[in-house]
Amino acid sequence: MQKTFLKLTILTVFLTVLSCKNETKTVDFNYKYTETENALNCPNVDTKLIHEALLSFEDDIMKTYNTRSSDVRVAYTNFFRATQRNGVKYQEVATPHSMEVFNALKNQSELWNTDNTLNYKADIFTCIGDNMKDKGLATTYKALISTNSMRADIFGAPLLNKIKTANTDRYLAAFIALDLYYSKLFDVDPTQVTENKVQEKTTYRTEPGKPLIKQKPATEETDDHAGHNHD
Repeated sequence: MQKTFLKLTILTVFLTVLSCKNETKTVDFNYKYTETENALNCPNVDTKLIHEALLSFEDDIMKTYNTRSSDVRVAYTNFFRATQRNGVKYQEVATPHSMEVFNALKNQSELWNTDNTLNYKADIFTCIGDNMKDKGLATTYKALISTNSMRADIFGAPLLNKIKTANTDRYLAAFIALDLYYSKLFDVDPTQVTENKVQEKTTYRTEPGKPLIKQKPATEETDDHAGHNHD
């Protein structure tokens, strides 16, 4: 009888320890966007964290890819173009708050594979596919995920014509934030991340004997190199 009790006690302790190891860790940080309505509704998903991640991402790309207006669609367009040519300098785009959010996301074990790539079988990605507004894009999205074929170079083409709808389709926006931004932050050195972002610069040209002439700024939406400095 005592041996049986001892075995049950050991088994209980073992299962308790195992359960603790499998629990998703949480990271405490200050949520900045709690007063903004969370449009995401996904069972078994910490949508408060995903919502925070989305808004922090949008704030980051606005500071880098659209410094001339308040239109987030422009930022999405320019950011997406940059991702298509592997031109996003994540070390420069990321902010301290987004890195805090990223640390919290990293502790969502279901969200990642063992090689730090996104696990598209996670509940959040199923929820995104079920709620994406554009049904044609949703069909393509689901097909790629079901066949383990989701890749930026494949999904990029159908996403190109829908990128501007991210500001009204918050599920699509959440996918863009997770797939094209946060999944790329593993290589970012958090100790080198600052709040200092690229600011709009006034451009001048000079000619001998003539005063400085202010150049007309390029239209942000058609500037394929927005947010990047060139020597």
